[in-house]
Amino acid sequence: MSRLVIISNRVAVPKARGAAGAQGGLAGALNSALKKNGGIWFGWSGGEVEEFSGQIDIQRSDGVTTATMDLATQDVEEYYNGYANSTLWPLFHYRIDLTEYENEFGKGYERVNERFAEAATPLIEEDDLVWVHDYHLLPLGERLRSRGLANRIGFFLHTPWPPTRLFVSLPWHERLVRTMLEYDLIGFQTDPWLDSFLHYCRKELDAEVDEETGRIVFEGRTTYARAYPIGIDWDHVQAQCATQEAQKAGERLLASTRHRTAMIGVDRLDYSKGLPERIDGIGRFFDQNPDRVRDLVYIQIAPPSREDVESYQKIRHELEQKTGQINGARSEVDIVPIRYVNKGHSLAELCGFYRASKIGLVTPLRDGMNLVAKEYVAAQDPDDPGVLILSRFAGAAEQLGCDDEGAVLVNPHSRDDLSRAIRTALDMPLEERKRRYEAMVKTVREDNIAQWTANFTADLAQVERD
Repeated sequence: MSRLVIISNRVAVPKARGAAGAQGGLAGALNSALKKNGGIWFGWSGGEVEEFSGQIDIQRSDGVTTATMDLATQDVEEYYNGYANSTLWPLFHYRIDLTEYENEFGKGYERVNERFAEAATPLIEEDDLVWVHDYHLLPLGERLRSRGLANRIGFFLHTPWPPTRLFVSLPWHERLVRTMLEYDLIGFQTDPWLDSFLHYCRKELDAEVDEETGRIVFEGRTTYARAYPIGIDWDHVQAQCATQEAQKAGERLLASTRHRTAMIGVDRLDYSKGLPERIDGIGRFFDQNPDRVRDLVYIQIAPPSREDVESYQKIRHELEQKTGQINGARSEVDIVPIRYVNKGHSLAELCGFYRASKIGLVTPLRDGMNLVAKEYVAAQDPDDPGVLILSRFAGAAEQLGCDDEGAVLVNPHSRDDLSRAIRTALDMPLEERKRRYEAMVKTVREDNIAQWTANFTADLAQVERD
């Protein structure tokens, strides 16, 4: 069987698996695939050096080999903070108003992808399957091909892919997609993101596109593009839910609610998650239902992310300001309606919080998938499940929301829609809660991260090549 070589911006070093809150999710699944097939996981160490050396640190632990390299400070600024997170990230989440088009960012992105290719090529053996991940490394397949690699190379995009009318605002957009078509297989989270990519290839490149099979023929080369909705590590989440740490976390939350229903949101501090809009919707709910301040408490857990990027600093300030305004207007001596927590928690603690919260609020403005929604469902008590309120613009809505079954879908831009959904969830009878939960949990359990990994790697190994 072919080895598997995984290349991503960052690497989950397996030696941390024995620690509390052991790895689950994507890192756990990819480590499991590497254990099964052999191979290596290559990427940036997270470390910075003054001058790039290309030196690779190889570690072998728990049956998995990782290879990492440091990047120069200029690389981090231009490639990571710049092009990846100030250009591609906002554009891919439809925030063209926040997208920065700087030539130096683009040059840094090209340079670091070249460095990834140069460092990774000697690690790749002739029959290896190569699996590249996410928007940081879109052109890496072409860089590997330029070094003579004829391996099967796949790519998976964890973010949305924007409509053509937005994507063409990116300078050199055609060049970027041309490099992507050097991959044998390109995976997207959902059919809408896949459709947007196929539309671009057909309209802007005049490529031959077969929507049914995802086959793209361009300048004599064939690439396949398909949707592979990512899931959670069901077994790992269930194990975390059963821990004493989870039980204590849930009990602590319930003891603090003063008999109010707990509603929870867990999101990175990122403008794509719709946090200010969410707080506005909660404020509208309390404005329209002032007597229910004693029925509901909202807990927003928002760990900081990408703090060096100015737009993230602004959203933190805005979130703190909006939360303070609502609490100032609605608090009483014994009650605060919104709790804002700007730090992270272990998965076990989160599982306890999810189970204790009868409403889960997941309302991104745009999201590739959103695994918090699936974790919330997995953590529920089947005999007394909570209600998931989910943005119709999250990839997870394709699987978890359908008419009166599954999640309560909302438009995250509408304060009134959010207010109505909160009221619906707060008053929902047990029978309906159980019916909605049962409609979601089967998908969450069966379409899990291990199945996702197996599906993609199997297709990559078998995809037709011209």
